Amino acid sequence: MNIHTGAPTKISQAAGPRVNYFEKSPESVKKLTELQVTTRTGTIEEPIRDLVAIRASQINGCAFCVDMHVKQAKIHGERELRLYHLASWQDSTLFAPRERAALAWTEVLTRLPEGGIPDEIYDRVRTQLSEKEISDLTFVIVAINSWNRLNIGFKPVPGSLDAKFGLDKAALS
Repeated sequence: MNIHTGAPTKISQAAGPRVNYFEKSPESVKKLTELQVTTRTGTIEEPIRDLVAIRASQINGCAFCVDMHVKQAKIHGERELRLYHLASWQDSTLFAPRERAALAWTEVLTRLPEGGIPDEIYDRVRTQLSEKEISDLTFVIVAINSWNRLNIGFKPVPGSLDAKFGLDKAALS
């Protein structure tokens, strides 16, 4: 049942498991993983990378990625209350100006307005981040949006790779 309209919700079921893109396109997965790893050595600190990954995944509706990145953030020491506030970060007092700039940039690049990125948003981000940081942050956002699209398309089960990725350490279930 749709909680907004009260109408029945129709969920289509695939005729079986979807493509395992890790197995079918290993070279492409390797290259995207290399990009992901490269973003970890840039100027954007881990807590912001975690927040960006979660927020982009929320916007895109990627349950697998939201699950994964919330667990990673928890392992990295992120406070639970900030994770709860992330969906409404604009109205929360729990995020620093630099984090707010990163989240604003994440939202605009994830939702890509029809007329392009407004100068006002870019200028606001520039007050908190250097040119190098904006560039590095953009690659963080590109990477998570790519993973979101893969995981939305192929629907891996949230939590199914926790042991493989060490996410069981988050002690969330």
